[in-house]
Amino acid sequence: MIGAGQSTGGEKDTRFRLDFWIGIGLTAAAALVYWLSNRFFDATHGDFFYLADAFLHGRTWFDPASVPPGSIGANDVIPIDGRYYVPFAPFPAIAFMPLVAIIGPVTADHWETGINAALAAASVGLGWWLLGRVGVRSLTNRFWLVLLLGFSTQIWWVTTRGGVWHTGQLIATILTLLCLIELAGRRRAVLIGLLAGAAFLSRAPVALAIPFYALLLAGDAIWQPRRWPWRDWVKLAAGVLPSIVFFFWYNDARFGSPLESGYALATLPDWLEARREIGLFSVAHIPMNLDYLLLHPPVPYRDFREFPWLKPDGLGMSILITSPGLLYAVHAPWRESRTWWLGLAALFVLIPTLLYYGGGWLQYGYRYALDSIPFLWLLCGLAAVRDESRGHTISWFWRILIGIGVVVGLGGVYWAYHL
Repeated sequence: MIGAGQSTGGEKDTRFRLDFWIGIGLTAAAALVYWLSNRFFDATHGDFFYLADAFLHGRTWFDPASVPPGSIGANDVIPIDGRYYVPFAPFPAIAFMPLVAIIGPVTADHWETGINAALAAASVGLGWWLLGRVGVRSLTNRFWLVLLLGFSTQIWWVTTRGGVWHTGQLIATILTLLCLIELAGRRRAVLIGLLAGAAFLSRAPVALAIPFYALLLAGDAIWQPRRWPWRDWVKLAAGVLPSIVFFFWYNDARFGSPLESGYALATLPDWLEARREIGLFSVAHIPMNLDYLLLHPPVPYRDFREFPWLKPDGLGMSILITSPGLLYAVHAPWRESRTWWLGLAALFVLIPTLLYYGGGWLQYGYRYALDSIPFLWLLCGLAAVRDESRGHTISWFWRILIGIGVVVGLGGVYWAYHL
């Protein structure tokens, strides 16, 4: 069990109302900030909306002639016999089907900035909810932690830049947060499995978190085999199974092979195709990805007199620069098994992207880290619970680090339009 705080009677009701309305207010404020950040950026890659329309018409492809000029880029699509296939995981398109059925794919594409702002704001709201469930009682602590999640991680950047790649990451983040909320609440294994499966169909690497959901369902019973929750594990697997079946069917329906996802077939610029030829997944890509994740700095202007002296190169930037507040996770209660399962989930989810050729370009920070951020960020939440149990709040040292990350994130809004 991830854990939850306890309160009684009227105190609980009053606190719930206050928590609820603060959470709603923060979510609305975040949506406004995200929309002000991204409303002038046209990503020209509304693939999911046109794929949703194709699904509504019983197709796994769309006709490029039916798409307005400039709505789909020349790269990251799979043209076959005059049809366009989308290589990206399909659940976001499935999620958009009701919206597209009402307003149509073109209008949905025009509304992409608002849609992505709403998705990013939903992550902030869900983060607020999750912190309450795991027992972070201080509203001040919760504010700083959702500020960290929403504005000192790549959520802000991918929302500002938009496009099919980033929308999928936003939806995967939402689904992962929902899994963690359910694990901290009613713990319905089937629902966790359904959410985890949908997350897998949004960002495939998050599938590696599923075994750790099983361990979190077991709680301390994991050390006592006779108490293993076999029934919950079977329900979890049953929840995940439909997504796995759909994944293989969808691949076979498009490309004649259940194992061909389309990533090896997508059109790419020459320099990126050269990296893919090394291997879609290869240990040769690990140094590059580790550099972008942990080490890569901004680069200096040629003229040192030109403000602000440093600029991103679009290839990546160390998470220690963009999200230093995440280091607060070191204060999590590491003697508890749930802390280790969350930490290992964050690590294992990163493995496929460290092996992947793509690197995540164009980016400000390392956007693939978003797959791991919910788990690492929840460790920060558990650190706050631990500090509160000792009568402490998040110290000003950590608040300053979170603030630095927010300032860096704000710089990302500028560079989204100028890289």
